[in-house]
Amino acid sequence: MLFSLVVAAPAVADDRSPGTVVSADSLPVEIRVPGSADAYRLTYWTTGPDGPALSSGAVYLPPGPTPAGGWPVVAWAHGTLGLGDQCAYSVRGPLRPERDFAYLSTWLSKGYAIVASDYAGHGVAGPTHYLNGIVEAHSVVDMVKASTATYASLSDRWVVIGQSQGAGAALTTARYATEFGGSGLDYRGAVATGVPADIEDVVALLGPGVPPIAVGENLNTYLVYILSGLRATFPALNIDSFLTQRGVDLVNRAETVCYDEFGPSVDGVAIGSLFTKPLSSIPGVSDILRNFMGIPENGYDRPFFIGQGLLDTDVVTPATIAFAARLTANGQPVTFRPYPSDHDGTMALSLADSVPFVARLFG
Repeated sequence: MLFSLVVAAPAVADDRSPGTVVSADSLPVEIRVPGSADAYRLTYWTTGPDGPALSSGAVYLPPGPTPAGGWPVVAWAHGTLGLGDQCAYSVRGPLRPERDFAYLSTWLSKGYAIVASDYAGHGVAGPTHYLNGIVEAHSVVDMVKASTATYASLSDRWVVIGQSQGAGAALTTARYATEFGGSGLDYRGAVATGVPADIEDVVALLGPGVPPIAVGENLNTYLVYILSGLRATFPALNIDSFLTQRGVDLVNRAETVCYDEFGPSVDGVAIGSLFTKPLSSIPGVSDILRNFMGIPENGYDRPFFIGQGLLDTDVVTPATIAFAARLTANGQPVTFRPYPSDHDGTMALSLADSVPFVARLFG
């Protein structure tokens, strides 16, 4: 696994329209998906909360001759890696390569090119807006634009797939893909596993003493990352004023290191002890959080697949099941499949259903 740092931002292009490529380089062999014929790292323009923002990402090409019309594209929305720039997917590779590489290699072997956005500000200049669904959706769509404009072997037909943080990003992308992609792309559908549904309802409750006990290293890490995302997206909220000095220090540290290094910092910590006042004291906080990180429940114009592990404790599984039920009640084109596995294991198990699901989308 590669741990090289991003030491400088690339020279920026005058044209900052979404999908405009700033730089393209070969991706180091150490972080290429096994089975890829070639791989590249792109830096490109996308849209952040306040306008144009830089993003980066990786492109993996399958082996063999290019099919007529080009390789169909799978846009990979990755899960949580950590907020430091050195943690970006196109810089370090996946947090769990044994899981992600096996999963992505399956898609490559089926004849799909893979394009993986780092999301705006991650691995390049600018803040990382963790769980900001609209920003992540722009990043994913604009990575597809940048990749198809740069590599003639890629088709304009594409789907988005995602896990965990990336599952939320994939579903928000699915909701807005046609709108954000415009007429130059042919969006077909989506796959999401380990969907972090209704997390905004949990975050709205955070404050002194809530929760009163540690909820585990993983969930603690996610919650601190969400505070960072809120701070980056909404500076006017002055999130630091809601935190103790230890809380501020932890959010600051979270923004400089990777997931596996940060986790021990919050192991055994009761998140409620990091607050001086409740987030509920922010006027309209429920709407703010819903617009920031809530996953859309209507407006989808293409079929999408959700796979959820019944033993998953990284997301609130009952909430994800309820979310899928609401999608169905709303008449959305969702296919939902539960699996007898945890957060990680569901990725592999779901392939038996998601691979033929995607094949039909391209049929």
